[in-house]
This record gives sequence, structure tokens and C-alpha cells, in this order.
Amino acid sequence: MNKIFTLLFVTISSASICHGQIGIAYHQSNLPFVGINYEFKDRLRIEPRVGVDSFLDELSVELIATYDIVNKAHVEIYAGLGARSGDYSGPLLPIGANFFPFESKNFGFHLEVAPIFSESEILRGSWGIRYRFLKRQE
Repeated sequence: MNKIFTLLFVTISSASICHGQIGIAYHQSNLPFVGINYEFKDRLRIEPRVGVDSFLDELSVELIATYDIVNKAHVEIYAGLGARSGDYSGPLLPIGANFFPFESKNFGFHLEVAPIFSESEILRGSWGIRYRFLKRQE
């Protein structure tokens, strides 16, 4: 449980220091998870993630950083690097796409593939929804 609070503290404290945008995401897969992300300069995203659909004592956490390789009006394609603890602990390489069907780019969908390098390497595929909170006016 301390891991979760540490990840949330890092994300929220970086939001107060830097100017960016906070969002949330849900990923559905055989290892489902929820993430809170902070986006810097519309390209770099830091996202602590917590596994869901598991017992609290078996909770897994991840911390990833992704960079938008393609950042068009309604599509973002990203790649990154991260680490996972809990079940299947080890480094991971998320590669994915965000799709925003509305003009505001607040609500969207995403697809992601992430090889996880643990004792037994797995390739996790996930899909889900993403919501961005409105940017603060400076």
C-alpha cells in the first residue's frame, strides 16, 4: 500500500512544480490496471499504475514514462519505458496509441502492447479509456 501512496505523491507533487495536464486511464487486459498520468508539453507522460481485479495483498504497481512519437489532432502514438512490481516484476516497454474522437481531446480510447521482462517474459495487450482534465489557464 505504501507503494501506491509513493507513486501518487510523486505524480501530484510534480504537477504542482511543472505546468502540464493530469489525466486518468483504465486498461482492460488479463492484467487490468488504472493509471493517473501527468503530461508535460503535450508529449511526455509520466504514469503511475495500479493493478485492479486482485486482492490487496497481491497488488501490483507500475511506473512508466512515455513519449508521443506522433501527436496529431486526434491520434497520439507513443513508446516508453517503465518498471513493474508485484506479479511479473521487471522492466516493461509500453507502445501504444491514443484516439480522441471529440474536438476537445479530453475523452479518448487507447490501445497498448507492453512486453514485460520478468522471470517469464509476457506480452501484455490492453485497451481502454482515457480522460484528461482541462488545462489550467495561466
